[in-house]
Amino acid sequence: MKHFLSGSIALLFLFTSLQLRAQFTKADIFKSSVDITWLGVDYSEVKFIGPATGWGDEGTKTPTEMRDKYFPAWNELMVKEAKVFKIAEAVSRVEVNFAIDVTADANAKMNKKEIFSENIGDFQLVSEGDVQKMIKNYNFKGKTGIGFLLVAEGMSKGREEASYWVTFVDMKNKKVLLTQRMLGKASGIGFRNYWANTVKNILKTMKKDFKNWE
Repeated sequence: MKHFLSGSIALLFLFTSLQLRAQFTKADIFKSSVDITWLGVDYSEVKFIGPATGWGDEGTKTPTEMRDKYFPAWNELMVKEAKVFKIAEAVSRVEVNFAIDVTADANAKMNKKEIFSENIGDFQLVSEGDVQKMIKNYNFKGKTGIGFLLVAEGMSKGREEASYWVTFVDMKNKKVLLTQRMLGKASGIGFRNYWANTVKNILKTMKKDFKNWE
């Protein structure tokens, strides 16, 4: 009986230890042995600073068109051309997992009547607290580990750049481990590529500075 109890206690201790280990910390983000999953870009709170007309090669844009056409196109492009965007290299990994369906769900629910603004003060309206609230509403669909995403905040036609919150989250408990605002310069030909390159440029900067975030 004593052997049975001691064995049970040992198993309970092991199980508890594993449970605790499953709760990630900020330090785990910088350990190359810890897997990271790219969740894509959440555009559900983005503001486009500038008139809805004259946005590149396809004329006037609408909130519905942005949600149904460009939000998915941008995220799919980043997966299709992951080596070009260098997502894994940005977080000092050989490779990352992909689960852009998480942000796809959030983007599909965007129901703003207007996402275009000519008020330059709307460029950075999302706070760190807002990011945390957004993450709490995510459906990670059983995925665990560290998730990596960008929360799009503002895209300024006049400044030719976009503002994002670079965010790492423990997907099991929906806890934000780290979120930091970064700006990415726009570049390229065509509306899709012009704004997609803001993400590419942020990831490029991350690759250089990532270790300094520890």
